[in-house]
Amino acid sequence: MPSLVSLSAIDVALWLIAVAVLSALVTWCALFYARRRLLDMPGQRRSHVQPTPRGGGIGLCIAGIAGLFAMGALLSDVQTPIRLIAAITLVAAVGWIDDHRPLPISARLVAQFAAIVLFLWPIVSQTAGHYVDANIPTSAFLHEMLLLLAMIGIGVWSINLHNFMDGIDGLLASQAIFVLSVLGWLCGRDARNPHGMEIGLFAAATLGFLPFNFPRARIFMGDVASGTLGLVIFVAAIWQFFSPYSANVSAVVVGSAFVTDATCTLVSRMISGKRWYAPHREHLYQWMTRTGLSHARVADSYAAWNLCVVLPIIVLLNLPVLRTHPTAAWSIAAAVYAVAVVLWICGKRWCLYKVTKSAHGRT
Repeated sequence: MPSLVSLSAIDVALWLIAVAVLSALVTWCALFYARRRLLDMPGQRRSHVQPTPRGGGIGLCIAGIAGLFAMGALLSDVQTPIRLIAAITLVAAVGWIDDHRPLPISARLVAQFAAIVLFLWPIVSQTAGHYVDANIPTSAFLHEMLLLLAMIGIGVWSINLHNFMDGIDGLLASQAIFVLSVLGWLCGRDARNPHGMEIGLFAAATLGFLPFNFPRARIFMGDVASGTLGLVIFVAAIWQFFSPYSANVSAVVVGSAFVTDATCTLVSRMISGKRWYAPHREHLYQWMTRTGLSHARVADSYAAWNLCVVLPIIVLLNLPVLRTHPTAAWSIAAAVYAVAVVLWICGKRWCLYKVTKSAHGRT
């Protein structure tokens, strides 16, 4: 049986194309089902103006999982990532149910925590073992516990963050393709590391779904895939962060567009005393559509940030001179987020001005 190293570039390309094609085929089938069972109706908190099927992301979930199974079966030096498949299946299943019949927040959170713990189980079991090990200093155990809790919290936040940002045509799909492609490339710099290929499978699966969702959505992704992509991006970021072959700060920078929008929106709602956990239309991308910008123009704005700022910074951070100076690398990452926050504030004010001016014009 072949190994990961023995696969040629053509083999890898054909594998990714197969996953993308499978994703497109399942999405196409889901479109007929969703037109009868899963219509997303326009509303005050929606950014679309006509009934649109949802749940099309089931295609990318099935294709990604199938790719993971095939990878485990084909490569003799890579075990089937059962924990990852189980975690993805759990999040996707809860999302699929929620697309049909809204679930309580508590039920979704329990499933999300369970999925993250399932993926992190080796770390969880190791930390639990250190709790009863008298030879482990208390300070070391507390450090491990805090790190574990931080990873679980970030994982749950990633799932919900990407669900929040899935509100207009093509935005989440294009962002996921960019983020997963970059993280997969960074992990794949070591030819023996299977994680680059595993991440690439979901980038390809999302690419297969994209034509159905952009530039005009024939079907929405739905919670089945928005939460799944949030989980996969978290997993990819963890793999890249702990990879010795690339700058770990890359995982922090690559998702800056969504992290900034979702976090700044949440903080601003909390500061203003609003029910921050209630549905709303206050993300920057939603305000941009309310000014009259098309969904494609808004998605292109986020893509421009990724290509003109994030990608050059990622390349810079992975130069040998910066990989040996982590303090400088983290300072650059902080500067990226500072700029992103300033742009978010300015963008929000511009949107408010445009919407207010338009309202006064109508009166």
